[in-house]
Amino acid sequence: MDVNMQWLRETRAKNAAAALEKNGFAAVWFAKGEDAVTHILGLVPDKASVGLGGSATVRSLGLIEALAGKDCTLLDHSAPGLSPEQRQEIRRRQLISDVFLCSSNAVTLNGELVNVDGTGNRAAAMMFGPGKVIVVAGVNKVVNTVEEARARIRTFAAPANNKRLNSDNPCTHTGHCMDCRNKTRYCNITTIIHRRPLLTDIHTVIIGEELGF
Repeated sequence: MDVNMQWLRETRAKNAAAALEKNGFAAVWFAKGEDAVTHILGLVPDKASVGLGGSATVRSLGLIEALAGKDCTLLDHSAPGLSPEQRQEIRRRQLISDVFLCSSNAVTLNGELVNVDGTGNRAAAMMFGPGKVIVVAGVNKVVNTVEEARARIRTFAAPANNKRLNSDNPCTHTGHCMDCRNKTRYCNITTIIHRRPLLTDIHTVIIGEELGF
């Protein structure tokens, strides 16, 4: 990679982490994903129950396999072979897990976490319930403002995630958000966490690499 682009990515990751820390979040940044994984594993106790927010970032880092090595109970509603009822029960259990691990659709340089969800289980768990929340995001999700965060979600995160989930929503055909009225629409809930919620221990990890959607 060009050294100048690498510098820019690392600088934006560092600035995002600093802004998050000013807003009360525990925040660190790493140039490489492998170092972030080591840090995250250190935040998760052995044999903990770990809720997974359906994150492509978490999966791409190999965190699920690494957590299995800590003998953790993984609460993964995206695991294959589950019935709708089982998925729903896992989503409920995630809300009282020891650790909830997820990503954010966007992170602003003002230290805000911006997300759009379909069901709301991720949004709910990020704000209150689990003993600890860990939010990991690649530098590609770092934006300047909330307005840019919303644009990023509509342009990149929503279409890519709809495609990943094999939905038949319009964005999987057009490549951009259509503000659809489909029953299977995933863009139902928008949350902005401006500062750390009073009773929730949130650890944010920003990585100077492009990860997830």
